[in-house]
Amino acid sequence: MPAQTRLASLYAAFNKRDAVSLLAAMTPDVRWPNGWEGGVLHGHAEVGAYWRRQWAEIDPTVTPTAFAVEPDGRIAVAVHQVVRDRAGSELANHTITHVYRLVDGLVAEMEIRQRP
Repeated sequence: MPAQTRLASLYAAFNKRDAVSLLAAMTPDVRWPNGWEGGVLHGHAEVGAYWRRQWAEIDPTVTPTAFAVEPDGRIAVAVHQVVRDRAGSELANHTITHVYRLVDGLVAEMEIRQRP
């Protein structure tokens, strides 16, 4: 499966809160930014627990709008992100960039870049 198609399907899984499919698409030692609380997470257990905490408190929807391959081979994905509280009030609505490093078709690392 092409990287762009794979990543687009992962955003759809995230928006459905399908942690099982998301974690299956990651290397066991994945490095993942904790964009909500800060820091970096390592491995499926930490990433899965992070998402469960996040989804219990806030309701993020992330939609990819553009894909680009960086010179080092990583995939940069511009995303429109809307975050709501559990009552439905909008907390954030902006565009940011997620940058992925894939290994054998699996996500090994993700970086969040704020856009100007």
